[in-house]
Amino acid sequence: MIIRSAEFKCSSQKLSQCPCDGLLEFAFIGRSNVGKSSLINMLTGNESLAKVSGTPGKTRLINHFTINNEWWLVDLPGYGYAKASKKLRAEFSDLIKSYVLGRENLYCLFVLVDSRLEPQKIDLEFMEMLGENGVPFAIIFTKIDKMSRAQLDKNLEHYKKRLLESWEELPTIFLSSSEKGTGRDEILDFIEKSATLR
Repeated sequence: MIIRSAEFKCSSQKLSQCPCDGLLEFAFIGRSNVGKSSLINMLTGNESLAKVSGTPGKTRLINHFTINNEWWLVDLPGYGYAKASKKLRAEFSDLIKSYVLGRENLYCLFVLVDSRLEPQKIDLEFMEMLGENGVPFAIIFTKIDKMSRAQLDKNLEHYKKRLLESWEELPTIFLSSSEKGTGRDEILDFIEKSATLR
């Protein structure tokens, strides 16, 4: 897929404020500081599209970006940011759940996972919730350039083994590095094929 245009359109505090034009949506979510904004910028070829911050928990709204005027890229708030107040975490959680479970034109949710870490309980529970509610999702392992190939393979094997304790089959998995551009073509091809098959 060639990205000809990528434009920020709106931020929504609740589901009812989201665009209602019927275009397919591909949303991105993950724990705070997983590299979501950097990945979005890498995919779109626009370094300043999503605001990259050293402060975790920066995204607090549902952000819609129109891509080629054909589909929506949706940047969702991160989950599990420990330093946010309990009230703010609850608001994040309610906003995320209302979108993920209630958005009819969500075609696929990309769950971002830091490839350097052991399987995190919060990620596994979030994916479990998606499975229980029939929400289509894929996993993107981020920051794969931050370790050796041998360590990456070991981490991935461990993660897959852990997932298969709960799942009969694994979801689609992508490997990415925002710095190196790794995974860009594979993720965009997946989106393009999904949109075509609709």
